Amino acid sequence: MTMQEPPPYASLVELMEGSVARFGERPLFGCRQPGEPYAWVSYGDVGARVDRLRGGLAGAGVEPGDVVGLIANNSVEWAVVAFATYGRRARLVPMYLAELEATWRYIVADSGISLLFVATVELAERLASWVQEIPGLERIVCLEGQGPDTLTALEAAGSASPTPSMRPDPDEIALLIYTSGTTAEPKGVLLSHGNLTSNAWAGYRRFPELDENGSSLSILPWAHSYGQTGELNCFLHFGGSLAFMTSVQNLSEDFLMARPTYLLAVPRILNRIHDGVHTQMRARGGVALTLFDMGLLAAKQRREAKAQGRRDLWASARFHLADAVVFSKIRKRMGGRLLGVLSGSATLNPDVCWFFHDVGIPAYDCYGLTETSPAVTMNSTLGFEPGTVGRPVDGVRVVIDRSRCGDGCDDGEVVVYGPNVMKGYHNKPEQTAEVMTADGGFRTGDRGVISPDGYLRITGRIKEQYKLENGKYVFPAALEEDIRRVPGIANAVVYGEGRPFNVCLVAPDLPALEHWAGERRLDVKVEDLLDRAIVLAALGAEIEQELRKKYGGYEVPKRWAWLRTDLSVEDGTLTQTMKLKRRVVYERYGSLIEGLYRSPGVQPEG
Repeated sequence: MTMQEPPPYASLVELMEGSVARFGERPLFGCRQPGEPYAWVSYGDVGARVDRLRGGLAGAGVEPGDVVGLIANNSVEWAVVAFATYGRRARLVPMYLAELEATWRYIVADSGISLLFVATVELAERLASWVQEIPGLERIVCLEGQGPDTLTALEAAGSASPTPSMRPDPDEIALLIYTSGTTAEPKGVLLSHGNLTSNAWAGYRRFPELDENGSSLSILPWAHSYGQTGELNCFLHFGGSLAFMTSVQNLSEDFLMARPTYLLAVPRILNRIHDGVHTQMRARGGVALTLFDMGLLAAKQRREAKAQGRRDLWASARFHLADAVVFSKIRKRMGGRLLGVLSGSATLNPDVCWFFHDVGIPAYDCYGLTETSPAVTMNSTLGFEPGTVGRPVDGVRVVIDRSRCGDGCDDGEVVVYGPNVMKGYHNKPEQTAEVMTADGGFRTGDRGVISPDGYLRITGRIKEQYKLENGKYVFPAALEEDIRRVPGIANAVVYGEGRPFNVCLVAPDLPALEHWAGERRLDVKVEDLLDRAIVLAALGAEIEQELRKKYGGYEVPKRWAWLRTDLSVEDGTLTQTMKLKRRVVYERYGSLIEGLYRSPGVQPEG
């Protein structure tokens, strides 16, 4: 644990008001329509709206300890609702707009929401009956439009009746964030003002390059603690700006318009950028491809020489040529100002990590959970070790409990101590007791090991490990991550608990798979790729070959099934942070999995 400089603010209310006072004229949020430039809203303008809505909430009867819900994507209005709620010493319960209605309903009822903000008129009308059906829910307010039950009306009422902010104590609950529920019903995580302010401050201190000229493209949902702490709360500390992504499909244009200096992302996004760049370079061919490949090889040779304490001048010369001609263009397509990327939710594949470093946009792994506000460890410009998730942030201590993983294990369960650890699960004392140690540590359920230099490496998930029929343990998440790195693969799910061997469901990345087939001179139309046994067999063999470099033969899947479409949040197979909902996948594709144990070889779905 490193010594922590106390955060300058004891609550999120003080954080917002302090930032408004210091950076009032600076741009805070950028919004745009496709094809148009960003229009910016200042710190002062956002602060004024927060003041107005706080008065409106007071007039609507929101008192300390009350619960306010919010179903919306990131927006100026999202932040206004959040900080106005905090200023009434009320609790905020944010929910994803792209979520199942049954999940919303469960959260509204379980958390005791009395006032619910929703993004659209259509959603307000669809959920209107909840006021009569869910005990405690008194009112639904729409973020858009005009009328009595709208954000505009509440701000107007607050403008007519100004209400000073209340200052919560650090231990008061600010947020009730519901976990994604990969294996069971969601749990409400109680996070205090002190949890959140200390964590945002600790994260900011890891990146000395961040200053008031810094900006980010807001990709991650603030309904999750990673996006909210890492983007919204962290950037307020130093006067940074946040431009809202218009859509995943528009990401390239958003980069060029926003020109971010830093980015928060998840491996899935970085993997797609990595694969997309490689696919485009292969398609271009010629001198550009030659320089691209030469530059990546030269970068690797430079790193190896540096690790041996020497310089490779010839590799440096080739690298600088590739950087000037090719890599600089890649950086320009991402806005031209990116100093780095922080990636969470899963460990980056080292090849992807080094790719971003080599093209001049360093990518850093971090690690955390909703229950830890979320940051536990980070790689950064102050310390970086590929393949790990970094060192603990200021004030946080990590302990490896080997008693949870059996005799002879080098790794163990990751236990976290610090000011970032949650206050518990809402209305679930038994489940809280299961994860909290007697001395205040949080049992993460993740397996890990700490290097001599203090870097944490995640080795698996305790609950997700299983035994094959022969008694050998398998950690499917590590296998799946490496399978996704094979060109042409979008997703993978490994299964084998109690079975004689592992099998795998694979979702294809069709554009990349088409290029892969072309490189191997397989004359197949893209719409027919998954119906051609020769393609599936060749790709399966390539995956197996890669896995055998790293895994024991019993771990490598022996049979494969190819899904027609990728897994997604919309179909319920992925959480909002792109983690697998294994139980859902196993239930949905149960017959396909069983078919793999009856029939040898590779087979497509349907």
